[in-house]
Amino acid sequence: MRVTIAAVGRMKAGPERELLDRYLDRAAKQGRVLGVTRVEVREIPESRAARAEDRKAEEAEALLAGVADTAWVIVLDETGTTRTSQAFADDLAARLAEARDWAILIGGADGHGPAVLARADLRLAFGAMTWPHQIVRILAAEQIYRATTILAGHPYHRA
Repeated sequence: MRVTIAAVGRMKAGPERELLDRYLDRAAKQGRVLGVTRVEVREIPESRAARAEDRKAEEAEALLAGVADTAWVIVLDETGTTRTSQAFADDLAARLAEARDWAILIGGADGHGPAVLARADLRLAFGAMTWPHQIVRILAAEQIYRATTILAGHPYHRA
């Protein structure tokens, strides 16, 4: 099973990138024990279209281009539901049992296009606040790592 975080925009070098890479590395190492073969980020260029709807449509097409038909798609969206870390880990366990890849999609500044929202198996929010996209990537990577530690019985997560 592969886990891919697909995000619109590029993350520059610096402390945020280092923290993201640290969680991706930890998730990949811990995930191997569970059958997770790869944890990665795929960056999508921001659309240069003049209208917001056109930008969202172009970015949606690019985000979905790398998603397998059988993947379980989590769309990070401010209107999505919130979950506990344990519930997120339970989602991972279910997908591991089904041998389905995960795709976690993070949209651009204008949000997601209708095609991405229609493809979502889960619309997830990291709370009611608006977060910078760089931090959302880090939060997603950390929650993937946390989920793998929960499933492996590692003491990182304290409920």
